[in-house]
Amino acid sequence: MESVYQFFIEYGYLGMGLAAFLAGTFVPFNSELVLGALVADATLDPFKVIIYGTVGNVAGTVFNYYIGRFWDVETISRRMRIKEKRLLKTKGYVEKKGAWIALFTFLPVFGSAIAIALGILRANVLGVTFFSFVGKFARYVIVAMMAMAIF
Repeated sequence: MESVYQFFIEYGYLGMGLAAFLAGTFVPFNSELVLGALVADATLDPFKVIIYGTVGNVAGTVFNYYIGRFWDVETISRRMRIKEKRLLKTKGYVEKKGAWIALFTFLPVFGSAIAIALGILRANVLGVTFFSFVGKFARYVIVAMMAMAIF
């Protein structure tokens, strides 16, 4: 697995964006390790690393949103190995909250389910994108600050 992370680290900003996209989708991946390594690299601008990561991660969330929008619940459950009961429970919760709940799409596993549920509900994609950006940007800023303090 280390070589996978090394691949993304070698590509700098673009690697950060790609790693973050992957982490933003339903694929289990940790982009924070790539972010930490790139922020520790004195040749890269930490703010650009955060921006590339945020944009890539939000693109992954929008990808999940469109899965929810275009696939039915049964297909999502079967292809993504998300229990239908859990997906419907998340959908019910998200339905009560609205697009602002996309602030929490940075959460592991649950964040993907939120994005998919927002797609199923046909929530405003611009609102989902905006709130997702805010939450993911804040998370990456915190992770970058922690990485800079350690390194």
